[in-house]
Amino acid sequence: MSSDATATDLVQVDQSVFDAAGKVLAVHLSYSSRAAQRGRTPAFPSYFMKASSSLAAAGSTVERPAGTELLAFEGEIALVIGTDARRVSVEDAWSHVGSVTASNDLGVYDMKYADKGSNIRSKSGDGYTPMGPVLLPAASVNPAALRIRTWVNGEIAQDATTAELIFSFAQIVADLSQQMTLKAGDVILTGTPAGSSVIVPGDTVEVEVDDEAAGLSTGRLATTVVEGSATFADFGNQPKITDADRIDAFGTASAAGIELPITGKEALTNEVKAKLLSVATATISGALRKRGLNNVSVDGLQATKGMTKVIGTARTLRYVPNREDLFKSHGGGYNAQKRVIDSVGPGEILVMEARGEKGSGTLGDILAMRTQVRGAEAIITDGGVRDLDAVAALDIPTFHNGAHPAVLGRKHVPWDTDVTIGCGGATIQPGDIVIADADGILVIPPHLAAEIADEVVESERQDTFVFKNVSNGAEIKGLFPMNADWKAKYNQWVADGEPDF
Repeated sequence: MSSDATATDLVQVDQSVFDAAGKVLAVHLSYSSRAAQRGRTPAFPSYFMKASSSLAAAGSTVERPAGTELLAFEGEIALVIGTDARRVSVEDAWSHVGSVTASNDLGVYDMKYADKGSNIRSKSGDGYTPMGPVLLPAASVNPAALRIRTWVNGEIAQDATTAELIFSFAQIVADLSQQMTLKAGDVILTGTPAGSSVIVPGDTVEVEVDDEAAGLSTGRLATTVVEGSATFADFGNQPKITDADRIDAFGTASAAGIELPITGKEALTNEVKAKLLSVATATISGALRKRGLNNVSVDGLQATKGMTKVIGTARTLRYVPNREDLFKSHGGGYNAQKRVIDSVGPGEILVMEARGEKGSGTLGDILAMRTQVRGAEAIITDGGVRDLDAVAALDIPTFHNGAHPAVLGRKHVPWDTDVTIGCGGATIQPGDIVIADADGILVIPPHLAAEIADEVVESERQDTFVFKNVSNGAEIKGLFPMNADWKAKYNQWVADGEPDF
């Protein structure tokens, strides 16, 4: 990389740049902060196309179509291809990039539904891809150390560097070149970091890309939103918005003013966790049963750590019955099993659906160790475990359906992750709260966790009182359940600080 370019050498983005752009390609997710907002991290990049007629210069305006609400900005770094690229390697790909500049991947989410993911109407309106104001020579910048910032009405909205990219620019160029020739002048929008949101008529959005070490900057790409006057004609799709569209457009549910169901991680506060861990599994089962939840136990499994109690939110992995062609396409390499194990973390329990099939292992000591190192709370599988002695010797508790020496491919294909599964006769969704020991494994819907925690602590206290009295010779009649006299004695016992007797 050379850094000989100076500000006086930089080329302005003008109509000739737009005329040379045969195609505009865009990456869906590429920054880790944006992936965290979306709740998924892709294994590989994916793309959509924008019309080259959507390109616009710095200082232009963009219409929010009449009858729409959700026009959103996305500050991005644009790559302009310098020389044709076809089936280039990752190592060679950057040499085919001629320049980089600031861009804004504008889109109107009211029309996102209409084209089933292609984004043609939502992303290709006139003026929806402003670029500029100047091109930075690719050979003079460090693609791994670029900074991108976006301002809305002078307030910073996005500030990130390419150090957080999930996929390097070179990987993106090389990947696209596998199936198409990237022609000189083509534009690649490389994704946006967290902070994208909705803008309204009168707002001005500015995007700037810098290589601070090289002393190079694109300058600020300014775009002002105006209200459109023409409505969508009735011979085509009309604007339509769902809550999911609002959340995507604003970036988060809270920014969109939408209250989502409580998640397991939100529900499982330290206080709730402590209460649930302090009582017997049977007590929790009783509280769930009182609420009509009888099918929330994972049955038939063995525990490697006996009565050691664990609690966490579920991450899920689903195996399907082995079929040789499917195992060939999904079972090898960095498959779903390995991906979820590499991403599970503290506070989470990995739950595997193996259909109760004992005739093959669903993990062995290496993957169990990786799960432990990642900080997960436990592993639950209704299938077999290889290397069971070694797995049992690890610190991480594992709940399993027995030992089996065979590898996955005998009975299972690792298929998908973080989906609703069935394990040991219970339905488990990602984010459900799971509590387990040798007495049983229970699934707690997150929205019930706090009230169940309060109730079971009280129930356990009452059981302790009854047990102590029975152990001292009291008869069951009137005590279990407590009549009014015993209830008064119980209330006094609690008031006295629950003394031994």
